[in-house]
Amino acid sequence: MSETQLTREFLRELFLFTDLSDAQLDWILDHAKLEQYAADTAIISEGDPATCFYVLLSGALRMTRLVGGSEVETVRSDQRGAYCGATQFFYGQQQQRYGASVYAVTDLMFLTLPAKEFADQFRSWFPMATHLLEGSYLGWRNTDALIGQRRRLLALGEMSAGLTHELNNPAAAAVRATAALRERVAGMRHKLAILAKRDIEPDLLELLLDVQERLVKQVADAPPLTAMQQADREDEIGDWLEERDIEQGWDLAPIFVAAGLSAESLDHVLESVGDGLLDGALRWLAYALETEMLMGEIEDSTTRISALVGAAKQYSQMDRAPHQWIDVHDGLDSTLVMLAGKIGTGVKVVKEYDRSLPTVPAYAGELNQVWTNIIDNAVSAMDGTGTLTLRTSRDGDRVVVEIGDTGPGISAETKQRIFEPFFTTKPVGEGTGLGLDISWRIVVDRHRGDLRVESEPGDTRFRVYLPTTEQASE
Repeated sequence: MSETQLTREFLRELFLFTDLSDAQLDWILDHAKLEQYAADTAIISEGDPATCFYVLLSGALRMTRLVGGSEVETVRSDQRGAYCGATQFFYGQQQQRYGASVYAVTDLMFLTLPAKEFADQFRSWFPMATHLLEGSYLGWRNTDALIGQRRRLLALGEMSAGLTHELNNPAAAAVRATAALRERVAGMRHKLAILAKRDIEPDLLELLLDVQERLVKQVADAPPLTAMQQADREDEIGDWLEERDIEQGWDLAPIFVAAGLSAESLDHVLESVGDGLLDGALRWLAYALETEMLMGEIEDSTTRISALVGAAKQYSQMDRAPHQWIDVHDGLDSTLVMLAGKIGTGVKVVKEYDRSLPTVPAYAGELNQVWTNIIDNAVSAMDGTGTLTLRTSRDGDRVVVEIGDTGPGISAETKQRIFEPFFTTKPVGEGTGLGLDISWRIVVDRHRGDLRVESEPGDTRFRVYLPTTEQASE
C-alpha cells in the first residue's frame, strides 16, 4: 500500500472520479493525501467537526451510529472507491459534523480530501448540480424525519399493545391467585387451631401431616380430565362425603378432583385419622391442596410473564451487539410472542423448523423487523382465520426462512409493486408502518440476501434467503 502513486489514470479507476476532466483530476491530485490505518483503529468519531472526505482504496471498514447511548453498526464495506466522512460537503451549512463513526476492520488505505476546499471547488465545477443536491438532501432529510417518526410510532404502538395484552392475562391471574392464597392460608391456620384444641395425639398429628404431604405431592402429577370425567369424579367424591355426613361436601369435591384425588384417596385419610377428626382433617387438607394449586398457578403466571419479558428482550435485542451470529428461529419465536395478541385464536400457527441449520451473521434486531412485517401482513390478509406457516430450510450456502399464509393471495399487479417505497394496500393507520421496501433493503442491501414472494389464492409465501458467511454491505 505504501507504494501507491496518485495519477490521473489511478483516479479514473475510482467510480467517483471516472468522468472528471484532466484539470479537475489535477486539482484532486494537488489536494489529496494517502492515509493508512491499522486494523481496529478508530478513524472518525461521530459528532466531531467534518473536516475530511475519505475514499477507500483498500481494506475494509465499518460505520456505526450512536442510538440510545449504544453504538449500532450501519455499514460494513470493502468496496474500492467507497466513501465516508464529510459526505455532505456540498451542503452550505456551517459547522458540519461527522454523522457516523468509522473503524478499520482490516489494515486499510484512504485517499482524503479537505472538506472545505473540496466544497468550494465542487461548487465552481458543478454549480447547478450543487443546488440540486442541496435541495434533494434537505427535502429527503425533512421527509425522512417526518415519515420515519410516524413509522416508528406506529410500530411501537403495535408492539406495545400486543405485549401489554399478553402480559395482562398472566399478571391478572397472579393477582387473583395471590388474593385467594391469602384467604386459604388464613383458613389453614384456623383449621389447625381447631384440630389442636381437640387434644389430638402427637403421633396422630404427625400421621395427618404425612398424609397431607403425600397428597400435596400428587397435585403436580394430577392428570388432565375431560369435562365428563371431571363431573363423574366429583359425583363419586361427593357421594363419599355425603355418606360420612360431611357438611357442604360439594364445595370440597371440586378441590379434591382438581388435585387428582379419588374416593380411594379419601379412604386412606379416613383410615389415618378416624371418624372423629375426619371433618376437620378433610377441610384442612382441602386448604392445603388448594394452597398448593394456587402457588402452582402463581408460578405458571410469573413464568409466563418472565418468558414474555425474555421474548421482548430477544425481539428488541436489548443488551446485545447489533451484528452477531444468530439462530433465525430465536427471532421468529420472539416475533410470534410479540404479535400473539394480533394473531389471535382463529389463526393456526404451524412451525416447520430445521433445527440443524447453522447460525448466520446478521443484524438481529433488523431481521426481527422483517419477520414482524411479513407476519403482520399475512395475519391481516387472512382476516383472523387461516393457517400461518413458518418454515426454515437450507439452500446451498444460504438459510431460507419461508412465511406462508392461506389468505386470498396477492394480485399480479400488486406483486410487481410490492417492494416499492411507500407502496401499501392497507388503509391509513393499519399495519406496522415499516413497509416491505424496508424489509427488502434490510434483507438485500444490509445482509446481501434475497427476498422473494410467490402467491396464488390460498397460498402466499415470502422467502427470505440469508447467506451463512460474512458479506460486506455497501
